[in-house]
Amino acid sequence: MNNRERTMAILNYGKYDRMPLVHFGYWGELLQKWHREGHLTKEQADGCWDGSEIDKQVDQKLGWDFCWSSQYGGNSRLMPGFEYKVLENRPDGSVIHQNSNGLIEEIKPGLTSIPATVGTLMTGREAWEELYKPKLQPSDQRYGNPDQLADIKNNMDNLTDRPSGLFVGSLYGSIRDMLGVEGISYLYADDEDLYFEIIDTMGNLCYETAKSILESGIKPDFLHFWEDICFKNGPLVNPAVFKEYIGPHYKKITDLGRKYGTNLASLDCDGCIDKLVPAWVENGVNTMFPIEVGTWEATIKPWREEYGKELRGVGGMNKNIFALDFKAVDKEIERLKPLIELGGFIPCPDHRLPPHAKWDNVRYYCDQMRKIF
Repeated sequence: MNNRERTMAILNYGKYDRMPLVHFGYWGELLQKWHREGHLTKEQADGCWDGSEIDKQVDQKLGWDFCWSSQYGGNSRLMPGFEYKVLENRPDGSVIHQNSNGLIEEIKPGLTSIPATVGTLMTGREAWEELYKPKLQPSDQRYGNPDQLADIKNNMDNLTDRPSGLFVGSLYGSIRDMLGVEGISYLYADDEDLYFEIIDTMGNLCYETAKSILESGIKPDFLHFWEDICFKNGPLVNPAVFKEYIGPHYKKITDLGRKYGTNLASLDCDGCIDKLVPAWVENGVNTMFPIEVGTWEATIKPWREEYGKELRGVGGMNKNIFALDFKAVDKEIERLKPLIELGGFIPCPDHRLPPHAKWDNVRYYCDQMRKIF
């Protein structure tokens, strides 16, 4: 079997020859560290991105089969994005800038995590109508011309090294990226009508873009959403509101996928997602990713107990053990064994490998997993 066949067999509870070794990419700082240690060339450290040829070179060195986060998709964000602007250079070296989503952010020297949001261009109804809404309308410029789509279809049909995924957008996370966590929270309290109009506009854009791509003849193995709308204590959105107003947009898109023969829908959301899982599963999203272990010790087991085999998963492997030793790696593999036995589950580091990951530990994990599973 090839990687595409074995992956789809596992997620559809079929027979397979071995477990594919899947990862979720690398932090840039880690790639540079591995270059300094002599494991990667400068070209590999600088040019590695999800699903690229260089990514495949790094995978081969370590023992991975493929990166899950490498799908084709149309543009379902602001189009065009806002002009990038530096608004202020501060004496401490920090920078206040405006990004392509219209967020005003503070960038501190040496910062590698998410910047602090200090404002947004989305200040209310007038800004929405004038600046944002026109940039969130369906257009054939969002997914390529017929010849480009035909080439993509051919490439996806002939994939063997990984399954073919179609990225179908973000129904809430992309809005958060335009307003900030604080901004979107206040908007729900201050102007419900505008809040729901933005949600419906984004949902319609994602649906129409996915529909046009699927109508072209492209047949993905799975649909893929991105959100990142939870943190260690739970969702950054009211679960009841999410279920009632955003859930139907997921269902519309996942029903569309099934109409064209795609029964799997994968969703990327970090943090403790338990309170949002019901809304996703009930609306056709059936593959959770990356199941971040975190301090809350997430695992697919309780979800499987509640939803049965309709709930699949990719992820759930604690990436932090790569900073420790072989004994810690062995212990993590033992923890994963009963989860693998549930079926419909593919272990994958629960996010990009961080800067403290050790090359030898990652290679050891891949070697051991290949021997055992």
